[in-house]
Amino acid sequence: MTGFLRAAAFAGACLVGVVAGSLPVLAADYPNRPVRWLIGFAPGGPVDIVARIMAQWLSEHFGQQFVVENRAGSGGNIATAAAIGSLPDGYTLLFSGANNAISASLYRKLPFDFIRDTMPVASFMQVPNMLVVSKAMPVKTVQELIDYCKANPGKVAFASSGNGTTVHMAAELFKAMTKCDMVHVPYRGSAVAFPDVISNKVQLIFDNLPSALEQARGGSVRALGVSSPQRWPSVPEIPAIAETVPGYQSSVFYGMSAPNGTPPEIIDILNKAVNEALKDPKLVARLAEIGGVPKPLTPEGYGRLIADETEKWRKVVEFAGVSVD
Repeated sequence: MTGFLRAAAFAGACLVGVVAGSLPVLAADYPNRPVRWLIGFAPGGPVDIVARIMAQWLSEHFGQQFVVENRAGSGGNIATAAAIGSLPDGYTLLFSGANNAISASLYRKLPFDFIRDTMPVASFMQVPNMLVVSKAMPVKTVQELIDYCKANPGKVAFASSGNGTTVHMAAELFKAMTKCDMVHVPYRGSAVAFPDVISNKVQLIFDNLPSALEQARGGSVRALGVSSPQRWPSVPEIPAIAETVPGYQSSVFYGMSAPNGTPPEIIDILNKAVNEALKDPKLVARLAEIGGVPKPLTPEGYGRLIADETEKWRKVVEFAGVSVD
């Protein structure tokens, strides 16, 4: 794994140096062929759901396919390394988000610097995590879960969509703030984790709201709380975890990044298209159905968001006392 990440990052640095000077001329008719969009998580999960909604809109808008390519694993770092190692011509993009901000401090040996080696393109939306438990669990509130964990130390397991994801870190923050002794079981995406949560092989997950809400509405799991500071507008009936654990907060942002060296003209074309999409009532309604709130930003604004989130999650990683080699 580490060797692959290092090789991809090195190749990306070489490509930027060789071709960056000749790429701006390609922007005039961009895109004139399909665009690969690398997603760091398995199909069917929350990132994949949002990516496919956006990819469909962009494909129709440009008349060229934006092809979602899932590269699951390592908390999204496999996809990130592959994107960084790609030609910076606008035809390989990365679905970026809070996992990238977390990985910067959680992973000790990343062969790339996300902020240095990528360019912010556009922001899509913001959404909280949702704490859901197996219906076999004898708890119906956050406080009952805390009490159950303390009465059964080390016997409650939580699933995640991989080390370093917000799904993982939301649970680690909860553990640190409540002193609950829970065991982490990482998966290659929340979609593949849910069958084990439903069957009670693992007892709970702090998943991103889009997929957690779908499972809860379908009756497969029981929703206990959302990770936003207050109740989330699309699910006002679900308490905020902060109502029981004061100060608890873990939000998720979704966006698009490109390899460093991508022509600014292409970044601008993509940013304007995404921001136009976020004004489309049909697309906004689809995002609302899965609990998302549109968050349009300029590339510079998205860059500031990434930097701010990277610093915030550094503090959370230190507070939770976790790391990944």
